[in-house]
Amino acid sequence: MTLQLPADSRILNTDFVFGVATSSFQIEGGQDSRLPCIWDTFCATPGAIRDGSHGAVACDHIRLWPQDVQLIKSLGVDAYRLSIAWPRVMQQNGDLDPAGVAFYRDLLTALKAEGIRTFVTLYHWDLPQYLEDQGGWRNRDTAYAFADYADKVSAALADLVDAWATLNEPFCSSYLGYEIGVHAPGLKNKGWGRQSAHHLLLAHGLAMPKLRKNAPQAQHGIVLNFTPCYADTDTPADKAAADFADQYFNQWYIKPLFDKAYPECINTLTADQQPQILPGDFDIIAAPLDYLGINFYTRHVYRADETEGFVVVDQAAAPKTDIGWEIYPQAFTDLLLDLNRRYPLPPLYIMENGAAGADTLVDGVVQDDMRLGYYQQHLLALDSAIRQGVDVRGYFAWSLMDNFEWAEGYLKRFGIVYVDYATQQRVIKQSGLAFRDLSLSRKG
Repeated sequence: MTLQLPADSRILNTDFVFGVATSSFQIEGGQDSRLPCIWDTFCATPGAIRDGSHGAVACDHIRLWPQDVQLIKSLGVDAYRLSIAWPRVMQQNGDLDPAGVAFYRDLLTALKAEGIRTFVTLYHWDLPQYLEDQGGWRNRDTAYAFADYADKVSAALADLVDAWATLNEPFCSSYLGYEIGVHAPGLKNKGWGRQSAHHLLLAHGLAMPKLRKNAPQAQHGIVLNFTPCYADTDTPADKAAADFADQYFNQWYIKPLFDKAYPECINTLTADQQPQILPGDFDIIAAPLDYLGINFYTRHVYRADETEGFVVVDQAAAPKTDIGWEIYPQAFTDLLLDLNRRYPLPPLYIMENGAAGADTLVDGVVQDDMRLGYYQQHLLALDSAIRQGVDVRGYFAWSLMDNFEWAEGYLKRFGIVYVDYATQQRVIKQSGLAFRDLSLSRKG
């Protein structure tokens, strides 16, 4: 099976960026060569990770990175999105860690030598534990610590990076980590969730001028995730429930970037749940963007609920991925068109899109038909949005390889490359071969 797009698709143009993505904690391992982070602590908490695993070794990328660079090259992609581990490159006294910086310089240099563009995310959830001990993202000082980290690391690596992203999915860091506690640091408090979200966005805004100063030749942005919200019925109550959910989970993280305000749903929060916002914060948060990264996987359907306000309605009969997420590619098109209508967007890059599959290696082959179908449908959905006027400049598959999937441990496989965790063998799946063929076809 192949991935096919119409011959006139913008996605097939050679200036459209095709890439693969990973994150530091999910693949690197090398726990003993960096400071502890909140995910180390969370993994050590009984019951926090479904299979009781941890990221101490993961895909051993800290050791196997040279072969992983060749793996990326073999896929024929234009670009690689990676993240830097804050606790690997910064010491507690605020100085850079020379060994950590050298690791990323070596990695980025090797990618450059192979002609692979580099998209680097500064924060993909692995906050140094010493900062969490001081309140983490609940503490406004963490936003300034992030800006200092961004300043020093971008100066050290500026010559090797094509595009910088401040944050990956602040929704996950704040809501999942501080509000409902299913991600690190595992706290459960609505006010903490909203306050940490504000401090994350503030951190983004504070870092942007430092990135521009250190790397004027690069692109600078942020990566947000969206789960479009649909009403279960056409009743006013269900429509209102879906709109409220959209404000709370999606618009909360993008509206401040363009409108210098939070959505109306902030007014439903009690005083102790509302974030403390200081004068000038929104001006900082709304720093100009060269691009906006979009992560998309699925949608949610909502109905009104007297107790909770809204509840998710399971689409029991719908096709789903191995993690239980509905496959609904129309939501991808709908999302991009909706954001394009609402906001004065910069160019967009799809930084994550993919599917978890129950993959098995049989006679050296991983036949992942569901994932192949998912990519086919979503590339067509993206093509549709582009034809309707959305300025999308690139697409990154999540993920390059199977890895530590956060609270799911190693139970869910998102990679287009299979990883045997016992031997660290990498095997390109059928979806990866199709992705390679599509990428190479664009280059003739």
